Order: sequence, then structure tokens, then C-alpha cells
Amino acid sequence: MYNLILFDDPTIRTALLPFTFTRPVSEIRIGICTITEKWAQQLQTKPSFLTELYLQIKYPRLVTQDGFFVNGAICPTKSLINALNGLKPGVGLVTPDGLLVALRSEKLLSSVPSVADADTVAVFDEPLTIIRNLPDLFANNAEQIRADFERLTAGRTSQAITDPHTRCYAPENIFVEEGAVIRAAVLNAENGPIYVGKNAMIQEGTVMLGPFALCDHATVNWGGKMRSNTTIGPYTKVGGEISNSVFFGYSNKGHDGFLGNSVIGEWCNLGANTNNSNLKNDYTNVSLYSYATGQFENTGRLFCGLMMGDYTKVGISTMFNTGTVVGVNGNVFGAGFQPKYIPSFSWGGGAEGFTNYRLEKALQVARETIGRRGRVFDEVEETILREVHRMEVERSKGGEE
Repeated sequence: MYNLILFDDPTIRTALLPFTFTRPVSEIRIGICTITEKWAQQLQTKPSFLTELYLQIKYPRLVTQDGFFVNGAICPTKSLINALNGLKPGVGLVTPDGLLVALRSEKLLSSVPSVADADTVAVFDEPLTIIRNLPDLFANNAEQIRADFERLTAGRTSQAITDPHTRCYAPENIFVEEGAVIRAAVLNAENGPIYVGKNAMIQEGTVMLGPFALCDHATVNWGGKMRSNTTIGPYTKVGGEISNSVFFGYSNKGHDGFLGNSVIGEWCNLGANTNNSNLKNDYTNVSLYSYATGQFENTGRLFCGLMMGDYTKVGISTMFNTGTVVGVNGNVFGAGFQPKYIPSFSWGGGAEGFTNYRLEKALQVARETIGRRGRVFDEVEETILREVHRMEVERSKGGEE
């Protein structure tokens, strides 16, 4: 069995903030599964993590000799797994541009490995899906839905869709797990697969276009317009219109409103009629706030929407402009378009501006949010959020926006 350690490349981890404030890179969801789950399923092993020290309390590393260190931003492929199978101790795999893909090491590495830790290096030049920046999450989501669908459904039979009022197009591309309920919906998988997870629910009047992933225990409310290339993570409830977006899990967008080319973390809530823009009126490329530079950087993309960190709440009829980044545990409300960058632990919005969200109040709301789902907000979760708050306070003192 592999001793698989998924490590956070420091540059990529920073590029994927605010999502990596509260999780290792590999715990990001893209397609149907998280990157961690993809590796665990393909290698039939339980990975451990080499991430930031404050995250190790929740995502520990198993310290043993002869470890396979794999970049947590890389989605597994058959050719990469074959290369790992042939990897000898001391050998590292790098991409043609020099990014460390994997390293097999018999040394007890205590920090994130680099190319310098390898005795010899081999170039891996097969195609790879690497999540290097925030827009990569929605841009590669369709491809990863297809890859996960093929792996998860291989050799298996879908549960039958028995509702007489549900219409399916290309039903051979639709897979329904045990316990899922579908009522009077239209499922069109002609352009890509539709995956419906265990105990998921698709309510009356929903129109869903593949590629699409509705994960375990997730719900699409009445009349939902679910466009292609979208993932609704486990225990998430959605409604309205959603296009080419990813919900990590345990979040709510239960009402009307448009969300496009966006990524929403865990334990978020978007109030009724929340909308975002994903295309500028002048059809120029979207710029997105970078935690690495503290400035807005050109994404090179025409379409880019809202990036929202864990635990953030949004009031009714909130409007987000094209290419907006919202940090962890904010409370955003108010008329007019919100700023295109909202730091973690912000309270307010619109014309009234923002104040600091009192930490103890923010933690109380997080505790209530998780408690409503029958989960426990424990000391580990609290410690992580307190550390994120501390880091963000230090950042603001450093003069960054």
C-alpha cells in the first residue's frame, strides 16, 4: 500500500486563497470528488497531508519512511499513476515547466518537498489537470465531472428513475445512486453525464443539463435551472439559475438568483435573489484579486464570477460584480454592487461600507450554522478560524487591501 502524502505547493496554495485558508489544496472539490478522494479511490489508500501547521490538527500527516509525496493540486490520471508505480526512491517527477509533481523519498521530510529534495528528476510530459489558480476550478470542472463519472460508475448499474413525469435525454449518461429522489424534472445528458448522489433530491420543475454533479444528500429546489459544468457538493441546497460553478458542500443558495462561473466554499449562505455578474459589459478580460500580490490581476478570461470562502453569509438581493473575491466568515449585505475584494471577517457592505466582524460573534454564528446540520463545531474548527482571523489581521496591518 502507498504511503501517500498530498502536499501543498506554497505558490499554488497562496493562489487558491481564500479556499486554502481552511483546507489543504487537495481537499478542494472539482468534478464530483475532492482531489483527495480521487487519489484515495484510484490508489485504494488513505492519504495524509503536508500542509500549513495550523491545518495539521485537522489534516494530519502520517510520518513513515518511503513516502510518495504528490502535489495536492494535481488530479490523478492513469498515466501518472503508472509513473508513480515505477518511481524509485529519491526520484522526483516534474512538469516540463519545472513544477514538482511527485517525489518518492525515504527521508523523513518535515517541510514541503521541492525539486532540490530529489536525487534525480524525470520530466512527466503527459497531460495533467493542475489547479494553479481560482478560475481553474470552474474551467476544468466539466472535464473532471466526466473523469469522476467514468470511474465511479464503471461496472455499476444506475438506480432506475421511476417518476413518470421526469423526462431524460440520453439516459445512458445519467447515473442515480441509491436513495436519490427525482420528481417531475428534465434531465438532459446529451452533452455530458449527469451524476445524482446518494439520497440527493431533484424537486419538481428542475431543468438540469450535463455535465452536472449533484453530490450525496444535496437538493435542487423547485424550478431550479441547473446549467452544465456545475457541481453541487454534498448536503448543499440550491435553487434559481446556476451555471459552470462549484459548491464545495454544506452551503445554501436556496432561492432565485443567478450564479455563474463561481466557486462557493463550505457553510456559506446566499440570501434570496443574490446575483453575480460573470461577464463584463465591454467584453474585456476579468481581473481577480490576488492574495499573493495584494492587487487585481488579469485572469486572461472573459468569464469569471464570485469566489467565496467558507462560512460567509450573504443578505437578500446582494449583487456581486464580475470577478469578486470574498474571504472566510464574512457577513455581506447592502444595496448596490459590493466591492470586488472583501477581506475575511468583514461585516456590512454597499454604501455603508464594512466594519470588522467581531471574532466571538463570527465564531458563534459558525457554531450555529454547523449545529443546524446536526454537526459539531469543535475546538479544532475554532482553532483554525481563530488562526485565519489572526493572519488576516496581520495582513491588514501590513498595508494590503
